[in-house]
Amino acid sequence: MTSTSNRFTSRTGRILLVGTILGGWAAPLLAQAAPAPAPSGGALLTAPAASRTIRSIRVVGSERLEPETVRSYAGLVPGQEYTAEVLDQALKDLYATQLFADAQIEGADTGDILIRVKENPVINRIVLEGNKRIKNDKILPEIKLAPRQIFTRSGARADVDRIIELYRRQGRFAASVEPKIVNLDQNRVDVVFEISEGDKSKVRAINIIGNEKFGDGRLRKEMYTKQAGGILGFIKSNDSYDPDRLAADQQKLRAFYLTQGYADFRVVSALAELTPDRKDFIITYVIEEGPRYKFGTVEAESAIRDFPADQIKQLVKIKPGNWFNAKLVEDTVTGLNEVAGSKGYAFAEVSPDFQRDAEKHEMNLTFKVDEAQRAYVERINIQGNTVTRDKVIRREFRLNEGDAFNAFKLKRSQDRIQSLGFFQENLEIKQAQGSAPDRVVLNLDVEEKSTGQLQLSAGYSSLERFVIAASIAQSNFMGKGQQLQAGINYSRYSKSVQLGFTEPYLFDKQIVLGGDIFLQDYNSFNFVGSTRNRTYQQRRMGTGVRLGFPVTEYVSIGTRYTISRDRISLDKAQFFTDPDGTGPLPAVCDPQKSSTYLCDELGTRLTSLLGYTVAFDSTNGVRATRGQRIVFTQEFAGLGGDVKYLRQRIDATKYWGLPAGFILSAHAEGGYIHPLQKAPGPGRDAIRLNDRFFGAQLRGFDIRGIGPRIQRFVYINDAGELDTSNKNIVSDTLGGRAYYMGRLELEFPTSSGLKSLGLRPSAFVDVGSLWKLDKPNLNDSRGICAPPTPAAGETAQDPYRLQAGDTACPTNFTFVPGSGYKEVFLDSSAKPRLSVGIGVNWTSPFGPLRIDIAKALLKQDGDDTKLFSFNVGTQF
Repeated sequence: MTSTSNRFTSRTGRILLVGTILGGWAAPLLAQAAPAPAPSGGALLTAPAASRTIRSIRVVGSERLEPETVRSYAGLVPGQEYTAEVLDQALKDLYATQLFADAQIEGADTGDILIRVKENPVINRIVLEGNKRIKNDKILPEIKLAPRQIFTRSGARADVDRIIELYRRQGRFAASVEPKIVNLDQNRVDVVFEISEGDKSKVRAINIIGNEKFGDGRLRKEMYTKQAGGILGFIKSNDSYDPDRLAADQQKLRAFYLTQGYADFRVVSALAELTPDRKDFIITYVIEEGPRYKFGTVEAESAIRDFPADQIKQLVKIKPGNWFNAKLVEDTVTGLNEVAGSKGYAFAEVSPDFQRDAEKHEMNLTFKVDEAQRAYVERINIQGNTVTRDKVIRREFRLNEGDAFNAFKLKRSQDRIQSLGFFQENLEIKQAQGSAPDRVVLNLDVEEKSTGQLQLSAGYSSLERFVIAASIAQSNFMGKGQQLQAGINYSRYSKSVQLGFTEPYLFDKQIVLGGDIFLQDYNSFNFVGSTRNRTYQQRRMGTGVRLGFPVTEYVSIGTRYTISRDRISLDKAQFFTDPDGTGPLPAVCDPQKSSTYLCDELGTRLTSLLGYTVAFDSTNGVRATRGQRIVFTQEFAGLGGDVKYLRQRIDATKYWGLPAGFILSAHAEGGYIHPLQKAPGPGRDAIRLNDRFFGAQLRGFDIRGIGPRIQRFVYINDAGELDTSNKNIVSDTLGGRAYYMGRLELEFPTSSGLKSLGLRPSAFVDVGSLWKLDKPNLNDSRGICAPPTPAAGETAQDPYRLQAGDTACPTNFTFVPGSGYKEVFLDSSAKPRLSVGIGVNWTSPFGPLRIDIAKALLKQDGDDTKLFSFNVGTQF
């Protein structure tokens, strides 16, 4: 069975189970195989009608075999009476040995028997030619002929059939194989299989006969198999012919019609025919839609006292008069089973009883709950964990041995184990009957995946340029579920060293304890047009400790304390000047070279930070497809140290698993910093530069592309005219005290081939803003007036800087272009920025890769937009 049929989901299967109750299945027509050619036999014998006696037996033509051996195979001996039937059987016995290419028996009229044979050659080697799509190591195991064995034509034909079948499994029905032999000395041969692989057999057309309510195109959308061709035909993987997929498509068609009310639908026949050129297939379905049904009466019967019929009817959302929908019935049965399971009835059977009213075209429905006993967990079996200790898995179970069974807790246990990230995706805890009717055994068979990473990598990021990373991380250290990580990262704008350890179950209690040590260097940048230039450097060094514990099944609280020392600096050679002209080294930050706001931010500060986090998490795994996650964080800086503020953030994400494999997610986050001390001076904000928010990072905008900023314009003459061309505008991002961001993203399902490559495409809408900052000190300096060149014997004059009230350079002085500039503060508001786009996540051999193409639809003055961005080699 191929992966295509495996993709036929259990949900669709249950819909079809409902349909099976309603009517019979239609058997698909299978392609008829061509009859095998009849084997060739030896020469016909002319023998006497009456019995005679063998006088002598002579063998001619044997080379490797002794004559006596040939006579024994024939079963003839001198003195034996023979007839035509005896000699004919002897000839058949010789051929049955498969040692002879030809055999004849002569002398039947005289009794002097001559057995003339031609031995089959011995195989020297097997040679494959023309195979590119399927390599030798895949074909040779299918071939039964082998070196040093006897060659037979029947064996060669059988091997040809095996090779062709191998290609048909790959969808290449036009493949052909021609066996040839190369004669060698000593009756040896090389066997050569000349293979013409042909193109992959596509589905040229899908024809549907008998459909009146739905068009061919609508029904083709429901099928796994697609017609070849189209604009994106080169990336399709489901347009090749697959017999298993043909059967699955019939089930898909039937499931679709059952959800639309056609309870009598059936596939009369399904025929796949090769085109005359034997390259492609044409598939034809003959169907009968039947009448459309509505729901009639909806009743309930229950043999369980704790789950009465009245309660069942309240839970059933099916309304009489609505169109019949088998999927709705299946969902209702699933929901009722879950409710019964949450009451402790693990083996409760909920089944729909259909009563068809053919005249009214109504489907009367009764949900029946059979009698069942409350079940208790007898045993929990865990298999497949070779590294992870049993207790690491068992402590995530919400059910223990001896507890009353609860389907809700069972599902929650499954989600928690999945969220560890140690095992394969979509693991399942299966129920089995225990030693008594009221006992249930829970079986979990896990497949561990790598949880350790030793990474030495280089990558390229549109945000960080070249990235070099060396890290070691283990999320399941020694199989105890502990997390250990150490890493070094280096890029053009950032460098970091960090070491961390987390114990998720301190003293085998659900208490999280962790600690971190870190050293971070960050080089900020501004833009001169579209060119990035480094500005200030931020160095942060510190340590922190974390402690957390659960409050309820979904709610947890964490606390932490971090102490760090931050230093903001500028390159002295580039941004400092020596105003007195007495020292060999620059001594003072020059606002003319950097900016007043940067000069105001220089220095070292000690931050003592105490914070807590409240989190609600009901998601179902690391790559969530359902559930929600809400995290609220508040941090207080001021328990000692040099800075004082209160910072709060909230982050929420909701996931929905949609039909057909789509995943919808909605994300929202926001933050605000409230200063607890006054600004250190006029034109300076109470929150230091490195403590502000620089998010949200909206796709469609560059890194630090939104929020309050300073733009610097250069004076091009002494008349006060500014250079406003984009390529010469310097833009510095200042960050803000408040931000919000929202994101709506739809992840698309992919074929099994793309999924195996780790490709996850999506479309998204991003919205957000960053704002709130006091206006900083700004510079407005017209520039420098250069003195005239002194004549011989005259003293050189000093350069003259235009002051705020000056309108032009003094007589004979010349304005120096680019020596003056004007700073403009672009405040940001809470009005939203908006972008839309498409992207794809790819788990590539080089590391996780994210590619986005986004268009900014709403923006504010000064924002930096970016259409295309990608990130590889670092986490995203």
